[in-house]
Order: sequence, then C-alpha cells, then structure tokens
Amino acid sequence: MLCGIDEAGRGPIAGDLVVAGCIFTENTQIEGLNDSKKISEKKRYKLYDEIIPQTYYHIVTISPQDIDTKGLSVCMKEALLEIKSSLNATEYLFDGNTSFGVEGLETMIKADGKVAEVSAASILAKVTHDRNIIRDSEIYPEYGFERHKGYGTKAHVEMIKEYGYSPIHRRSYKLKALEGLKL
Repeated sequence: MLCGIDEAGRGPIAGDLVVAGCIFTENTQIEGLNDSKKISEKKRYKLYDEIIPQTYYHIVTISPQDIDTKGLSVCMKEALLEIKSSLNATEYLFDGNTSFGVEGLETMIKADGKVAEVSAASILAKVTHDRNIIRDSEIYPEYGFERHKGYGTKAHVEMIKEYGYSPIHRRSYKLKALEGLKL
C-alpha cells in the first residue's frame, strides 16, 4: 500500500507550511488527479472534497513561528515522520529530491504529476494551505494574502514596507527588497 506525500507553502514568506500524506482505499476512484499547481482552484476544491471521504490521509500544518524557530528542514523532517507514524503503508513516496533524512521514504521529482496518491496529497496540502492563508487574510486584510497566497510578490513586499511584518510572516526568510529596513 502506497502513501503519497507532498507539501504546499514551502516557498511563501508568510503563512503555514502544509504537508499531507494520502493512501487510497481499494474503492478509491477519483478522476482528474494531477499536480495541484496544474489544475484550477475550483477543480482543486472539488477534488479535495472527493479525496477526503475516499482515502486515509493525514495533514500536518506547521506555523511560521515553528519555521522561524526550528528551520524549514527540521519542520519538514518532523512532518514527514508524523505522517509515517500516522499512516500505515508499505511504501512512502515524497514529491521532490530529498527525504530530509527520513528513513524508508522514497523520493521522486514531479511525483505529484505522475503518481495518483502523491497528486491527491498535493491537492490536500495546497487546498489546506490556501484555506489557511485566506482565513489569515481576513485577520490581516492589508496584506492581500488572498491574492498572492503569501508569496513574495512586489505588491506583498510593498505591504510589508508599509505595515511591517504580521504575526504570520516568516521572519527567517530574508528578502533583498527588505534589507536594512527597520520592521
């Protein structure tokens, strides 16, 4: 039994990092799975609602504060270990090229577009990440998180310059555009 694993939110300068693991049941039938970045937001949300009742899954959400305190690699390793301990599979496949030192974890570049279980995990992670950042945009509307999803766009950087960091910004992520500013 294969557990597909993927993450969403590794690159943004704000918001949670989300790692999801997904195992199909013998009755799982979901059409249209693919890398979450290659399908529309509307289709991702629809597929999410199909994946949840048809699979065994575990979703780990890591806060920006944990990323700043522990570092991204440690957070990724902890999330992968939590998924392995929460989902009983014979094989674990993570999208990418590093296992973050987790034993018994295979990796494959672009697995999210090649292996259905990883595609499903990709969708679970991306939808969870986006829902969290949209929730945060209601708390901190001045940053426009619902538009850029926490990535370091020009508009986002300008909002940081104007308002400073919010509690969901990753202060350990250094941007040249913000160097030397008192925030």
